[in-house]
Amino acid sequence: MTPSNNTNNRSSERRYTLTISCPDRAGIIAAVSGFIAQHGGFIVEASYHTDQESQRFFMRQEIRADSLPFDVSEFSSRFSGVAQTFGMTWQISDSARRKRLVLLVSKQDHCLDDLLYRWRSGELQADIPCVISNHEDLRSFVEWHGIPFHYVNIPSNNEPAKVAAFAEIARLYDTACGDVMVLARFMQILPLDLCGRYAGRIINIHHSFLPSFAGARPYHQAFQRGVKLIGATCHYASAELDAGPIIEQDTVRIDHGDSVVDMVRYGRDIEKTVLARGLRYHVEDRVLICGNKTIVFK
Repeated sequence: MTPSNNTNNRSSERRYTLTISCPDRAGIIAAVSGFIAQHGGFIVEASYHTDQESQRFFMRQEIRADSLPFDVSEFSSRFSGVAQTFGMTWQISDSARRKRLVLLVSKQDHCLDDLLYRWRSGELQADIPCVISNHEDLRSFVEWHGIPFHYVNIPSNNEPAKVAAFAEIARLYDTACGDVMVLARFMQILPLDLCGRYAGRIINIHHSFLPSFAGARPYHQAFQRGVKLIGATCHYASAELDAGPIIEQDTVRIDHGDSVVDMVRYGRDIEKTVLARGLRYHVEDRVLICGNKTIVFK
């Protein structure tokens, strides 16, 4: 199924997005901008940041594709000399090549529903080649959107079968040529090897304002603690549970009259918006990882 009005909502201007991380020193901006200008490139958006603690420099530039006489492959070849001079970790992406999002879900559908609506309306400009779940509950909803649904049973008390199940999830992700694995309330802990294999490519939504209340039943933890704010956190999955680099967060105020049920209800709204924002930042190459932190060029 193709979103009905994707074409109408999408900008017709094709862009290349260049992101860079390197040790901070004089001349980086001049070298990069000079390289682009030398080839007639037109920069339409530019962002810069120096992390004082690590002394690393971060840059993001959007360039009009039609202003350059070559494609991203030749850009990469020609730019490699500049990158080597400054010890850059860098990448360039083409807006004409939409990122492929593989969504992982369990039984709760609010984040999935929100992402599919944004995809269907054209707000989320990405492709969704498939949805993977450890339950069958959401199959008909996903398939109504014309998206393949894969059920993978993940037994809780059989470790070899569990290992095989996550190997199958990795296989499905690779077969779908996924760029990002989105844990849209996927209520399973990923194995360490999977987190390492796809580092910086697995995005999770956790239903608390991390680092507070990591792990299971965070709303119950928050209720017992008597907090006045609850929140949600979009972050990259890492080997340590709910401790990966944070992309986006938000909160809502509560009071002594709110029950756990109320908090869960409020939280669902925050989870949807925080995941959508964080995922959009990633899809648009606005997130650069700096240790266990992120630089987000909004």
